Amino acid sequence: MPIVCKSPTEIEKMRRSGQIVRQVLERVRELATPSASTMDLERAAEKRIKELGAKPAFKGYHDYPCVLCTSVNQEIVHGIPSSKRVLNEGDIVSIDCGVVLDGYYSDAAITVPVGNHTPAELKKLLEVTEGSLYRGIEQAVIGNSVGDVGAAVQEYVESNGFNVVREFVGHGIGTQLHEEPQVPNFGVRGHGARLQEGMVLAIEPMVNAGRPGARLLNDNWTAVTEDGSYSAHFEHCVAVTKDGPLILTQ
Repeated sequence: MPIVCKSPTEIEKMRRSGQIVRQVLERVRELATPSASTMDLERAAEKRIKELGAKPAFKGYHDYPCVLCTSVNQEIVHGIPSSKRVLNEGDIVSIDCGVVLDGYYSDAAITVPVGNHTPAELKKLLEVTEGSLYRGIEQAVIGNSVGDVGAAVQEYVESNGFNVVREFVGHGIGTQLHEEPQVPNFGVRGHGARLQEGMVLAIEPMVNAGRPGARLLNDNWTAVTEDGSYSAHFEHCVAVTKDGPLILTQ
């Protein structure tokens, strides 16, 4: 599939879509408290998406059953919300949401601590993962490569003693949820697809506190760390513009 560059008009449509994702994530963040279930977060997100006039991007995608992915502790990505999965003090939960508005997709993720007693090592994991996202975003400029984005993420994560997941990567986004190019969270500077004006990338570091390996659970969606260590995930949609990176989901 060729890489599709977007016009300024299309990027503005994607920004409007991205603002809805941001509002949904801010609403759900407030609800990620001890004793809430991940299905509570799901119901709130579905309601908010509808109120804001968009459609969920994930629900029905390859038969995925929900509008959110909620991945708790050692779950990396694609955790399925459930009334049986109750959040506890000291947990962390990754909340990943996508919507489509006027034919244009947006996709973003945050990882939030549950309660007020997050261990220092987990606070550091969240700070480093989010920090690595912004280091990747800084590289999303015309003439750079996908490898520059991935290398920036990887270097920052590994310099802080953590590891990036390699089985799952970021992606192009536009009139489809997943477009070319793939955007790994590791790489070699100068390698991979060249970034051009109008490209829109979903950059999404997934970072493990322990080893980088992942495995899939029997539901064929939920990915967990191989060694049982905790994992964090942050994501923004970013347009490559002549004025530098433009974050569409903040």
